Amino acid sequence: MLTPVEYARQQMVHQQVRAWDVLDNAVLEVLGRIKREEFVPAAYRHVAFADAAVPLGHGQTMLAPKLVGKILQALAVLPTDQVLDIGTGSGFLAACLGRLGAHVRSLEIFPDLAETARVNVHRAAANNVAVETMDAFNLNEQQRYNVISITGSLPAYDERFQNALKIGGRLFVVLGSGPVMEAFKIVRVGANEFTREPLFETVVEPLVNATRPSSFVF
Repeated sequence: MLTPVEYARQQMVHQQVRAWDVLDNAVLEVLGRIKREEFVPAAYRHVAFADAAVPLGHGQTMLAPKLVGKILQALAVLPTDQVLDIGTGSGFLAACLGRLGAHVRSLEIFPDLAETARVNVHRAAANNVAVETMDAFNLNEQQRYNVISITGSLPAYDERFQNALKIGGRLFVVLGSGPVMEAFKIVRVGANEFTREPLFETVVEPLVNATRPSSFVF
């Protein structure tokens, strides 16, 4: 018999995540197994499974469960994938990515959030996740990752992230400025060739230190 918390987690998966057309069984299983409630700040444990973003401090939030599901489904993470997670936050998405992929490098600009995330992923036994305190805009790597997830939006597109993909690699990114932004999956199909697939509309806070142009063109 499920405990009340386990039941609430399963209800989150079926009533929120599946209802938003996240049907990948591997993704649903991960969201049902990783204990989201242990990644939520203590003051917000009562809304751990709510269909809402959860405040983390520094103006950052923990993404709503259905958005996490959409990201994981779009990226189609394989067991051999090297993953870059930009914007660690609580570490929940990083832990989910770690359950699906081979190794996750997760970048968080705020040292206290990074330290809390390290504790969280360790408690979740996500031993293939490494959390670093780093500004993602200092990234200068080339063709290193199979998967990149950016949890903050980019008002202006920045090619350094797609350039860090290996050929065949997938990038999830939310582009634009409010009130409506659009999520994209970008795939590197050649040395200098990329495809862009629009996924859905959403609103996500900009990545810290992201360029904010007066007008957005992509």
